Amino acid sequence: MNKKKILITGFSGFVSRHLLAYMQENDHDVNVCGIDVKPPAFDLAAFPDIMVTYHIVNLLKTDEVKCLLEKFRPDYIIHLASFSSVAYSWKHPIECFQNNTNIFLNIIAVVQELHLKCRVLSVGSSEEYGNVTEADLPLREDRSLTPCSPYAVARVAQEMLSRVYADSYGVDIIMTRSFNHIGPWQDTRFVIPGFISRIAAIKKAGETSGTIETGDLSIVRDFVDVRDVVRAYYHLLLHGKSGELYNICSGTGIRLSDIVDRIAGIIGIRVDTVTNPDYVRLNDNRIIVGSHEKISADIGWEPIIPLDVTLRDMIGCER
Repeated sequence: MNKKKILITGFSGFVSRHLLAYMQENDHDVNVCGIDVKPPAFDLAAFPDIMVTYHIVNLLKTDEVKCLLEKFRPDYIIHLASFSSVAYSWKHPIECFQNNTNIFLNIIAVVQELHLKCRVLSVGSSEEYGNVTEADLPLREDRSLTPCSPYAVARVAQEMLSRVYADSYGVDIIMTRSFNHIGPWQDTRFVIPGFISRIAAIKKAGETSGTIETGDLSIVRDFVDVRDVVRAYYHLLLHGKSGELYNICSGTGIRLSDIVDRIAGIIGIRVDTVTNPDYVRLNDNRIIVGSHEKISADIGWEPIIPLDVTLRDMIGCER
């Protein structure tokens, strides 16, 4: 029996690492080809029961994309590659928009040109929803979009391109709006691992209390464990409805100030905070909380990992 051939873009990122771990634990019948602009920082020997290779490919170069896809001919593509930092997109809006939009367009254009019979998972973001009020919550897939950062606009463009290629060319595409996912090995450029790193440093210094600089802690986010997210991605590949869009979220909102308190409590120190204007995003979404009703109804997915478990596992990696 032939193995499922799965192409993962953004292979060197932390989401891909967890996706490989999920397959290692749950499905050995896979042949994974990873592509990125840099080698993975994690050890592929951690996944001995699945076939994994990776290649250095610049997705902005159509000829490189075409050569690899023509050779590998995947059954599934999971598109994780992007500049995923909203803060980075404010500092580099042109680069972020051109990269995130064009790398996806290159992939689906080649899929269409080669008439590949494969399913593409187009990973989007809850940032697409933009600024909403509590009366709009929970956010559902039919909610109108008002993106308010260069990153979010690029994600909306990716989603619109997905619809064009699905409706006009018949490309088998499933779309997500993935909410803030966190978990072990996430880069400290992102808000929650950044909190953990700074608070853990106080503990490592032998102090029982300390102060960290933060951005606006009053905003509310819907955090979901990355291990729940990759489980959703994998089951959408196998069982999701072609052309459909799915929120991937916990369905629960929490203020960032409460996250800081939980982290400090787990680590066992008292933490005060001071706002650093450099950490405050322009026109940041005040509150984002989603509904996972649609994906639950279609494929039976629900988040199962509690936030405190996620935070403890992240703190364990930091130690």
